[in-house]
Amino acid sequence: MAATTFHKLRDEIENGIVTGTLAPGERLDEVQLANRFGVSRTPIREALIQLGAIGLVEIRPRRGAVVVDPGPNRIYEMFEVMAELEGMAGALAARRHAEEDRAKLLAAHEKCERSATSGDTDAYYYDNERFHNAIYEASHSGFLYDQCAALHRRLRPYRRLQLRVRNRMKVSFSEHTRIVEAILAGEAEAARDLLRSHIAVQGDRFSDLIASLSRDERKAV
Repeated sequence: MAATTFHKLRDEIENGIVTGTLAPGERLDEVQLANRFGVSRTPIREALIQLGAIGLVEIRPRRGAVVVDPGPNRIYEMFEVMAELEGMAGALAARRHAEEDRAKLLAAHEKCERSATSGDTDAYYYDNERFHNAIYEASHSGFLYDQCAALHRRLRPYRRLQLRVRNRMKVSFSEHTRIVEAILAGEAEAARDLLRSHIAVQGDRFSDLIASLSRDERKAV
């Protein structure tokens, strides 16, 4: 199975979990999911393992995969920590980036521009992922890279779906532009503050995210 096809399969199951279509405590039967999506059990099993790694699914002996609901408080806390980690990565990237890092960051930013212009939120998400990875790499801190990447994976479903909030993708890209400018100018504290703000989902943005998940749940009924 092609990587893009697998991502779509995993994302569909992921969407069902975060929007409540697949309810907390519900057992995810591999055979039923394979029949639903018209695939073999192998990619379904791999998708469930990946979802287990980010805490949306719990693999239980003799019961298989069961849906886990982290709850809004847990989601908020993860975004809160992610904002601090990203801010640190941005500050280090501003101080430590090399010419190779500059090229990777600009290339990732250009890809984000193309997907944002197309209006494809899922394509933008994956280009956005490459953009943030370029910042982690430019920090030249292997440990920080690992921590950022791990939490980024945990927050993937929420970061991906929040891009469907009206105008969020457009705003996200404009924030990227200011982040790139700060990093390449060597402005560490500006990069830190911009990335913190970019990731944080406080106040209205967090309410918009939760509302968008609820709306997707109603559509699925």
